[in-house]
Amino acid sequence: MQNPEFPTFSYEGHRGARGLYPENSIGAMKLAIDLPKVTTLEMDCHITKDKKVVVYHDDYLNPKFVTYKNGQELRGKDIKGIIYSYTWDELKGFDLGLKGNKDFPDQKKVATPIALLKDLIKESEAYTKEKKRPSMFYNIETKSRDGKDHEWHPAPQEFSDLILEVVIEQGIAPRTVIQSFDKRTIQYINKTYPQIKTSYLIGEKNSKSIKELVAELGFTPFIISPHYSIVNASFIKEAHDLGIKIIPWTVNDKKRITELETLKVDGIISDYPNLF
Repeated sequence: MQNPEFPTFSYEGHRGARGLYPENSIGAMKLAIDLPKVTTLEMDCHITKDKKVVVYHDDYLNPKFVTYKNGQELRGKDIKGIIYSYTWDELKGFDLGLKGNKDFPDQKKVATPIALLKDLIKESEAYTKEKKRPSMFYNIETKSRDGKDHEWHPAPQEFSDLILEVVIEQGIAPRTVIQSFDKRTIQYINKTYPQIKTSYLIGEKNSKSIKELVAELGFTPFIISPHYSIVNASFIKEAHDLGIKIIPWTVNDKKRITELETLKVDGIISDYPNLF
């Protein structure tokens, strides 16, 4: 299917299924695929020193849940070591799941390596077919920040090109959304890869209207993805009037999920996709 239709309602597993399995891992994506309502796999990407695309959220090795692959705690320069300062081979020495994450007590404790985006997509696509599930959509965040180019990550153009090279090579471009808080990446993608859907991430302190956000971007994104706390009926209507979908993050309460569905949002991002 060359141009698959975006889900009528995008049920998205945040970082795969962070509440249940070590985040941004192949195992977390498989767990999300196993859940019948999930349509979309949400994840974050960073770039390594040797320009590989890895699926990982923080700018640094987070000692809250990252250990060495033997389970020992991080030490020395590895405590909050910047991802962009490591090669892919060096990152293979760390683990995301042995320690667990105290913020997510239901998360399974299991040996979990950092994954290359390429491998995660391959595994997710194969598992989806094995389970006879409809093809998944992918919501991939560029973890870049204005002021940190060449320190925490490459410049926006290179960052975006590296991710989209993988996405296009793996044949999932028609089922991919690239999201970011950093408007520079999605502005570049909208101009250079107009076939790719984009989503503008908005924090809980946002006070701008939809029209102001569109003006700030300089184009109309496919999605605006706000923190769930700022979503109300007028915000949704203003977006829908401009043909923009609203997919709030990160909603971990069943009651709030139901309320947002009633307000006619276009999807939900949750650490607990089992709540859908």
